Amino acid sequence: MVSAWPRIDPNFLADPDDTQRLVRGFKVMRSILSQPALAAHRGRELDASGQARTDAEIEAFVRGHADTIYHPVGTCRMGSGALDVVDAQLRVHGIEGLRVVDASIMPSIVAGNTNAPVIMIGEKAADLLKSAARAPREPLHGVAEPVAA
Repeated sequence: MVSAWPRIDPNFLADPDDTQRLVRGFKVMRSILSQPALAAHRGRELDASGQARTDAEIEAFVRGHADTIYHPVGTCRMGSGALDVVDAQLRVHGIEGLRVVDASIMPSIVAGNTNAPVIMIGEKAADLLKSAARAPREPLHGVAEPVAA
């Protein structure tokens, strides 16, 4: 069997509106941090962002440094729709013997940290796998059953 690591592309900033919003947000952040009331708490701007002045330079900085600090969820979401990846048993649609057991199956992000829900997903997966292991299995096609002596 030939395997490869999955290619994960979060597609950050693929929509021009996302980029425009981050450039505007960057400018607002600079404006807020430059206010006199914050002078006592402000250090110097980091060299990487400090050189960015025009919208094009800010966009280049954002493209080079934007990332999520949150826990992405929903990339292999659970459901029965055409775009959903796993079923309620955590099985990948159309691929036998493959399950996904992590935050990616969540249809939407939870309001708090994802740690506890992911632990619960893992516990549920363990129960599903134990149940599947106990279930009677059909013999493989073309393989003879052992004969009792």
